Amino acid sequence: MGHCSCCAHGCASEKEVEVKIFIFQEYWKAGLSFILLISGIIMNALDFAFFHKEYVALAWYIVAYLPVGLPVLKEAWESMKEKDYFSEFTLMIVATIGAFYIGEYPEGVAVMLFYTIGELFQDKAVDKAKRNIGALLDIRPEKALVLRDNGLITESPKNVKVGEIIEIKSGERVPLDGVMLNEVAAFNTAALTGESVPRNIREGEEVLAGMIVTDKVIRIKVTRPFDKSALARILELVQNASERKAPAELFIRKFARIYTPIVIGLAVLIVILPFVYSFIDTQFAYVFNDWLYRALVFLVISCPCALVVSIPLGYFGGIGAASRLGILFKGGNYLDAITKINTVVFDKTGTLTQGTFEVQECKSASGIKEKELIKLVASVESNSTHPIAKAIVNYAKLQNVELLPVTGTREFAGFGLEAMINGTPVWVGNCRLLSKFNIEYPAELLQITDTMVVCAIGTDYAGYLLLADTLKEDAKKAIDDLKMLHIKNIQILSGDKQSIVTNFAEKLGISKAYGDLLPEGKVKHLEELRKDEANRIAFVGDGMNDAPVLALSHVGIAMGGLGSDAAIETADVVVQTDQPSKVAEAIKVGKLTRRIIWQNVSLAFGVKLLVLILGAGGIATLWEAVFADVGVALLAIMNAVRIQKMIK
Repeated sequence: MGHCSCCAHGCASEKEVEVKIFIFQEYWKAGLSFILLISGIIMNALDFAFFHKEYVALAWYIVAYLPVGLPVLKEAWESMKEKDYFSEFTLMIVATIGAFYIGEYPEGVAVMLFYTIGELFQDKAVDKAKRNIGALLDIRPEKALVLRDNGLITESPKNVKVGEIIEIKSGERVPLDGVMLNEVAAFNTAALTGESVPRNIREGEEVLAGMIVTDKVIRIKVTRPFDKSALARILELVQNASERKAPAELFIRKFARIYTPIVIGLAVLIVILPFVYSFIDTQFAYVFNDWLYRALVFLVISCPCALVVSIPLGYFGGIGAASRLGILFKGGNYLDAITKINTVVFDKTGTLTQGTFEVQECKSASGIKEKELIKLVASVESNSTHPIAKAIVNYAKLQNVELLPVTGTREFAGFGLEAMINGTPVWVGNCRLLSKFNIEYPAELLQITDTMVVCAIGTDYAGYLLLADTLKEDAKKAIDDLKMLHIKNIQILSGDKQSIVTNFAEKLGISKAYGDLLPEGKVKHLEELRKDEANRIAFVGDGMNDAPVLALSHVGIAMGGLGSDAAIETADVVVQTDQPSKVAEAIKVGKLTRRIIWQNVSLAFGVKLLVLILGAGGIATLWEAVFADVGVALLAIMNAVRIQKMIK
């Protein structure tokens, strides 16, 4: 034990070191630039004699500029190679070089530093979204027990050949697709189908990679190689769906494509027009350096500092406030995207429902009391580890029903159990169990599509228990809140039986509900919805099988409290509290954030336009421009921070 904890401690320490190194690599450039800039301003203010030598100040600020300037120069060069000549990178470089040319070195460094910090904010928020597939690969088992030379050897699933026999212990995940060699075993298939009921697979039937054996050690004969398994197909679906999802283009990039050429064009005109005018009016004295100074002041003023800082900060504020509500957005672009949603598609099991079984109804035959029926069924099921058996035993406890001693329990695989209670045989299982032993039961039982456990005492039918997954407490509120946000198209997709799905949909007031769907079916359904370009789709799910649809929707929302790591990594938004009602809250947060960001954009543009006109007319000096710019940035930042107080 000591060794293990030591190992764990060592791993944790290594991870901490890795995180510290990563943070240092991310921020050292901005940090160094900031320290040098502040030092330069202080030395200038304190009248350090050596700093007044022109080349010393220039060299100092060039060194301060390079850590943040070089990456932007590289980005601008990459954009130009792609024939994107007027990106915001171009404006940053022209403006900062302009500031250096007119001797305003601190402003040149500050503009680039502001820009870099703004980019770091945005990058930090979207970083996880770029790594959305990596964790999926982790759920594929790394080893398989293969039967070779009459012994079991551990082998990588990649090296197991078709036709070989592998063994999987109870509780382990199946590494490869194959055919069942045991008589019968129960499997948790939620990873592949989302089906909430554990599934019995019999001899000769197909077992798929990704399923978990729940009750015994089994052997299967491999039918497909590792890279062709059901799980590999799901991974491929996710990767393809991720590629088909166009990255949300940041507003500032689009804006820079129009804004940058206009501003640079106007700056050039400020230099050229007076020169042309000097030919028309000979009294007009044209001094090139004076007009170049005005043009460069104009360029420096036009740097979108307030936008560059306040837009990412606005999104960051929205992301921070949402996380306090248990909603994790993986980037500002998803905050924006969620405001456009008009179609919400829910998975059922574990998303709208608890994902655990509860007894819904107890129907005893005439002459038998309900409590007596519960006592008999729970007593027979008391030694079983099956989730349905556990649910029945738990229900008996809640009803204060005392269990009876049971002897001679026999299991009939795929049918149910027989046990002796007080010398009388009691049968508990499905209708096929009663038919097998020629026990008559009401014909209407065959019409029931829900999960049902029937019981017979001796040769007489005694009644049945109905079990079902239960809705989450706030499931109804989740749907009502979405309707209040004018989202009319709400649907359910599930791997469960159609009858069960329809039943839940009716309780929630949802008219479109589709059951019996495998992951491929869900993907197909989403693709159909996407064909209508007016649909902006949010998919809400929790399971591994939801990963492809989460990736394919415009906004993928994962239930993160109990959901699979795969779904969480693939999603754009994660509801950490596992409450479906948070979906409507996420949309509200997105709308509020967007409103505040547009306030900032309007404020920045208004002030910029005013100061740009004054700058072009030679009325505003560079320092007034800097003051106006910093003032607007501060106002925008304060407005962005306001988001935190508004979202509670």
